[in-house]
Amino acid sequence: MMEKRLKIFLVDDDAVYIKLLAAEFLAHVNYDITCFSSGEQCLKNITQHPDIVVLDFHLDGIQVNAMNGLQTLVAIKEFNQGIPVIMLSSQDKIDVAVQCMHNKANDYIVKSETAFMRLQKSINAILLQKKMEKQLAWYMDRM
Repeated sequence: MMEKRLKIFLVDDDAVYIKLLAAEFLAHVNYDITCFSSGEQCLKNITQHPDIVVLDFHLDGIQVNAMNGLQTLVAIKEFNQGIPVIMLSSQDKIDVAVQCMHNKANDYIVKSETAFMRLQKSINAILLQKKMEKQLAWYMDRM
């Protein structure tokens, strides 16, 4: 049986950064990567039910009135609470991280030279949590 590839949405208005991130993922892991340059584009495709969304906090580089990452996060969670969202930001301000976590982001990662490694760790933690939740549900069904 072939294992289903993990479907990841990368959402960032920085065209260079998103291409580098996608290339990094494709070089190291066998994920199905889809890139979007705006929250609006991501939300138009959210019915594809990504396994994880990696979302930039700002998203205002291309369109001045574009949805920001926080608004996009809230809309994703309104669509489906179960879609894990990892926030990415060039800011390491604690209040920004708290805002994201308060709105049910699974993680907050500052863009840096270690961001990809931290993203991989965060994705692995999310996958482990999902696996444990499935196992728990399986056991609970049998009690």
